Amino acid sequence: MSGNFLPAVQLTESGRPVLQPNEIECFYLSSVDLLSEDEPSSIPFPHLKSRLLILTTHRLLCLPNSSSPNSSGAFAVPLAAISHIFSHKKSIKSMFASPRIRFQVSLTPDGRVSGNGSRSVVATIVVRGKGDCDAFLTKFWENWRARAWEDDGPAPGSSSGSAFGSNSASASAPASSGIYSSDGTVRMVGVAGILRKEQEMWESTDKSLQDAFQDLNALMSKAKEMVMLAEKMRQKLLSGSTSQTNASNDEEMGTKEEMQDWLLSVGIISPVTKESAGAMYHQQLSRQLADFVKVPLERAGGIVNLIDIYCLFNRARGTELISPDDLLKACLLWEKFDAPMFLRKFDSGVMVIQNKSHSDEEVFSKIKVLVTKPEALRAGISASDAARTLGVAPAMAKEHLLSAESMGLLCRDTSLDGIRFYINLFTEIDQDDMHLVKDHGVYASWIRVNHAP
Repeated sequence: MSGNFLPAVQLTESGRPVLQPNEIECFYLSSVDLLSEDEPSSIPFPHLKSRLLILTTHRLLCLPNSSSPNSSGAFAVPLAAISHIFSHKKSIKSMFASPRIRFQVSLTPDGRVSGNGSRSVVATIVVRGKGDCDAFLTKFWENWRARAWEDDGPAPGSSSGSAFGSNSASASAPASSGIYSSDGTVRMVGVAGILRKEQEMWESTDKSLQDAFQDLNALMSKAKEMVMLAEKMRQKLLSGSTSQTNASNDEEMGTKEEMQDWLLSVGIISPVTKESAGAMYHQQLSRQLADFVKVPLERAGGIVNLIDIYCLFNRARGTELISPDDLLKACLLWEKFDAPMFLRKFDSGVMVIQNKSHSDEEVFSKIKVLVTKPEALRAGISASDAARTLGVAPAMAKEHLLSAESMGLLCRDTSLDGIRFYINLFTEIDQDDMHLVKDHGVYASWIRVNHAP
């Protein structure tokens, strides 16, 4: 029933909402009920129980709670449809009840939430979990009054009129001479003059700082537009790469993949922060990270070093950097919502992010093909050799080689020249007749290579 009256919200595979252009998340509240105070018979407004409420610059998002997987879909209340927000009244009764936030929503004649509705209903947010309701209400007021969803362009400047006025004023003002200043007032001398000069200097400095911050705000707004443009281009490339695969050659596909990597590193439009998410910071950060690492994992063959993801993720977040502990906690939370990737730790202590579809057997088969080549049977392989074959970094290739050694596929030779890996021939030797030379198998190939004239 909710889908008939409230706009639906599209979710990612990790449960994160798909935001609209220029939409930014601002506040989170958990265990929230959204209901109407009017009679159900007169106004068919849906009642949503135990939801995660996310306040953005454009909407109120009601998402299914992670602890209740059987909840219905995700819905939104556009801020444009809200006609009034009631102030929070504190009383003795409210001290012993769940905090409530009331606002008025416009409805169409058929009961749909819309900014062009002809009637209205009072909706109530009942906060049953832990959350700062006063801070949420303040942010709610700010976003509703800002009306960011209207996407108004910059207001037309009035510089010409002000310039004309300033020119007229300067033309009519007397010239600076004697005891008169340039604006016609009497010059201040002595201690008063020093104080006046000091005040003018501070006012000039303050004006310069204000101008600088205005330039900075303009730069940030332009940077936000560039991030949005890059996201649109990335989505277009991703959608076009599947439909035009047959018509493109390898060079064009390589160019598209490089463009995707560049656009991926431009930035995240709405990064999850501790200020906005509060107690749900690591949970929402984990979901956002799960959405972010999909492309790097696909490009790297299903496994990426955790340090590389840390650098890529922080670069995409811009100034909202996270600590290594936050990244580690976010990765460990993937098991709770069944993310398609997991955190893996090798025996050497190196941690990586790996797709669940990634197969170690496939990697071991590639290593076995490499290590059974004639040159490898004679001199072994290094981590760099395996890295070129597997298409990964040498450090990651070394971990794969050590894993293959622990599985009994390889043997290791440590010398002054470094570590080299050889095919394990001990499995080819017959324990009952150790001197028997077989004329087939890997052992026979090793004999032929090393005894060739």
